[in-house]
Amino acid sequence: MSVDLAPAMRPRLPATVQAIADTAATALQGDGGAKFERDVRTAVQVALDRFLDLAGTAEPALPPGIREVFVALGAAEARENRGPEMLLGALRTAARLMLRTASESLAALRPITVDELIDLTDATSAYVDELAAACTDGLARQLREQAGEGDRRRRQMADLLLRGGAPPDLARDAAAGIGWLSLDLVVPVLLPPDQARDARFRFGADGVVAERGRDAILLLRAGPRAERAALTEALRGREAVVGPALAWSETPEAVRLAERTAELVKPVPDADPVFAADHFAALALRGETGALAVLAARRLAPLAGLKAGQRDQLLVTLESWLRHWGSRTAVAAELFVHPQTVSYRLNRLRDLLGDDLDDPDTRFELLLVLARR
Repeated sequence: MSVDLAPAMRPRLPATVQAIADTAATALQGDGGAKFERDVRTAVQVALDRFLDLAGTAEPALPPGIREVFVALGAAEARENRGPEMLLGALRTAARLMLRTASESLAALRPITVDELIDLTDATSAYVDELAAACTDGLARQLREQAGEGDRRRRQMADLLLRGGAPPDLARDAAAGIGWLSLDLVVPVLLPPDQARDARFRFGADGVVAERGRDAILLLRAGPRAERAALTEALRGREAVVGPALAWSETPEAVRLAERTAELVKPVPDADPVFAADHFAALALRGETGALAVLAARRLAPLAGLKAGQRDQLLVTLESWLRHWGSRTAVAAELFVHPQTVSYRLNRLRDLLGDDLDDPDTRFELLLVLARR
């Protein structure tokens, strides 16, 4: 660049810095208030001062101290969850303003030849390319750091859930750290160890994965992707065993039920996943009290809103009715009530339980649950 560029352009520097800073701040859509605007203005000031200092020299474009200013600018964009597009667009706009101001400044001082204008254009483009490289480097560094921190937090969340016994505040803070705005039910999925990486990618922000050597455990937060139909589609052919959806504090129990299910029913390659919910009765008959508790909560949930006395009456009647194969007369005799009372209670049970009372599997599960009482 021409050695007289600096004295020609410096009188216009304050106005140029302001124009470029305003344009850049608008292009970057910054919402950091006064600090954000100061940071952008500082970066522009540093860049233009350095650009003028380079005129007539063969020095490197960006010494380490100045380069770090733009590395930090790129990192700030990553922290705002923005990619490089807006930042590079702002730099291109800044390059045009720099070239226009530089050429106008020289033209006001003396005539400019075509070769000088070409040289100035090349120098401006090369300089802005250096700035862009520094910004991109900062953005990439920040993204790598965030990815590493995100992985650490997700591992921490998985460990916390699997250990159990975590204070609610600690668990909620850990959940918020990985983007879970609420912490309610968790669904565990057992997978072959070679499925861990795919599970992290496939379920993204909805799940955390722990690798245990013999298998991998995907812990999914409650939501559409944890519903049975969605899991069947996503896990088909992956030899998965899906545990019950339990409260986050009961994750160890949910994992244990998934493990007992895997012992009972081996997943088949190229088949749908195995759901523990389909095998609670078999697990309960093998003495798995956790399975019986979950089965009871599921089957008796429609009666949960009743008063205790009314609920007990209906459950006693239901148990007797199931044992007597639907004989109302036998139920009335056993309970010492009128047959019409039995009919009233059974009609109420049908209102609450619906067609489940006609399903043989459900009736068997209800009998298991009620026998426990």
